[in-house]
Amino acid sequence: MSSRENILAAVKKNQPPLTALPDISIFKVHEEDIVKKYSEMFASIGGLLVSAGSLENVKEQIRMNFDQGKRILTTLPSLSDVAELSDPEADPHSLLDVELAIIEARFAVAENGAVWLTEDVMGHRVLPYIAQHLAVIVPENSIVSTMHDAYANIASEDYGFGGFIGGPSKTADIEQALVLGAHGPLSMTVYLIK
Repeated sequence: MSSRENILAAVKKNQPPLTALPDISIFKVHEEDIVKKYSEMFASIGGLLVSAGSLENVKEQIRMNFDQGKRILTTLPSLSDVAELSDPEADPHSLLDVELAIIEARFAVAENGAVWLTEDVMGHRVLPYIAQHLAVIVPENSIVSTMHDAYANIASEDYGFGGFIGGPSKTADIEQALVLGAHGPLSMTVYLIK
């Protein structure tokens, strides 16, 4: 047996007994208007929320608000008339000039304004982080109240890479000077659809 196998065997042998997870039902929140709560929270973290209603309205918003002469990528075939369809096999370096990335989220979280993206909806895992601007389509009925609900949703999912993204990239230095786009998109827009 190798030293690695010996260490792993010792760790496995000396594990504490399994204990039941704590009851977190006291954290259950029922939002009267979950869309309003999400909208308020997302705005408070610097995002722009648009109640688009349909993908056709999203297309119109994209045409009106983003320079069509710059590179716009999407992972949604239904938006291929306003954006180039992203190739998940593309060299990540080929994405350095993406002005706008348009992705559909798995769901959104009202508690903190975040959206949950997995590699299968990102196209390429670097896309939502390298684009200058990020647009995320969120079905209204997919918004959950809290991170407890979010983790319950993803607990049984099988995904290789995923992340919660909340608003545009930002940081503040020691002097509290806010910088947008420090390590990701300068802006994030969520388009709510029915």
